[in-house]
Amino acid sequence: MLRLLLSRCLRRTSIMSFGGGPSQRPQRALFSVSAPRGEPRVSFSPPDCSLFDEPLAISVEGLRPQREIALRASLEDESGLLFQSRAFYRADREGRLDLRRSPALEGGTFSGLEPMGLLWSLQPQKPLRRLVKRDVERPFRLELEVLESQGASLPDRVLAKGSHERRFLGEGVKRIPVREGRIRATLFQPPGKDPFPGIIQVSGTGGGLPENTACLMANHGFAVLALAYYGYEDLPKEVKEFHLEYFEEAVNYMLKNPVVKGPGIGLLGHSKGADLCISMASFLKGITATVTVNGSIANVAATLRYKDITIPPLGFDPNRAKIDQNGIVDIIDILNNPLEGPDRQSLIPLEKAEGRFLFIVGMDDHNWKSEFFASEAANRLQAHGKEKPGIICYPGTGHYIEPPYTPLCPASFHFLVGRPVVWGGEPRAHAAAQVDAWKQIQIFFHKTLNDSKNKL
Repeated sequence: MLRLLLSRCLRRTSIMSFGGGPSQRPQRALFSVSAPRGEPRVSFSPPDCSLFDEPLAISVEGLRPQREIALRASLEDESGLLFQSRAFYRADREGRLDLRRSPALEGGTFSGLEPMGLLWSLQPQKPLRRLVKRDVERPFRLELEVLESQGASLPDRVLAKGSHERRFLGEGVKRIPVREGRIRATLFQPPGKDPFPGIIQVSGTGGGLPENTACLMANHGFAVLALAYYGYEDLPKEVKEFHLEYFEEAVNYMLKNPVVKGPGIGLLGHSKGADLCISMASFLKGITATVTVNGSIANVAATLRYKDITIPPLGFDPNRAKIDQNGIVDIIDILNNPLEGPDRQSLIPLEKAEGRFLFIVGMDDHNWKSEFFASEAANRLQAHGKEKPGIICYPGTGHYIEPPYTPLCPASFHFLVGRPVVWGGEPRAHAAAQVDAWKQIQIFFHKTLNDSKNKL
């Protein structure tokens, strides 16, 4: 219904391209000095492969001293779409370049001292695309080129090349498909002696079974169940209504699994997955900790049912949507206020939850008002005598807060809206937020799920 109404409201607006490739840099006079010893060469540390959420040190040796060069990074996603970034640097007096110490000059996809800038500033060569990893057993391959300008009329000359694998599945982590009862999921079990603190990860409205976040989290000592809930195998094909009994099966599966440390488990949800996790924490037993990333405290998109309880979706007005000159839709204002009138029926009774909460908030989220929802969650919990939740707000950060070094997606296609929408975020601030949020989520889960005082 949401998609149909928005489509009717917006159908006369043509869609134009959004975004663009790396910025172009004016030519500068280049130094001409004695040739270095040996040929230029690229080095990575770790040398051959690293986990996607780990820092990667990049350096170049054998350059002309104080020579200005460009670095171009390229990465293909699983559909063959190319993502690229570009940065300009000046070699030191020894003909070396170390991205941990050398700031990027103006004119590329980023500037300043940003050792991981070539990764977080990757941009799709086709607009409105987001870098997504589906097959976690196959790494991304990062290609790096060292370029020297030959003038405006000639292509850059390639001085050196290097490649590096960015992996998702860590050494010793087991990927276990789960088809038990109605559950359609994948369990990631870390290496070492079990049991491990357990987490169920629920994604947003993209459907299918995204595994990348759950897989990366398992590398840090958690047993993580990536749970599909529609648009996968024999699960419902569309978002019409949700039955919490399905999610309850997943919770019971984890609680009974011998590799999972009890007495409770954690939940990690983003966007629609976040309000589903709040509903799980509010109605189901065995939930010790819940982390939401840019989520809502009201049920959205579809009716939620559990036994004799029905929570309707939050109302909305598609006429409040805004459209920019490129035909991209800003939906930040279309949802009604869940604290007013009949829309209060959509509120999830999170005060019934027995566990602790952490809310991760992007303050430039254009999908919905995540900061408002987190603040109201705190008010509601404390009004009922519950522990104050953790709330971490990140300025300049958009809706898709993902594992570290994932490139910002400022806008892309929204499944429920049926159009490209604005997600928000400023690249540098968003990149820094993803690094910190990833650390804070792990700290919260390790402390809460391993603390013997947190008994249910």
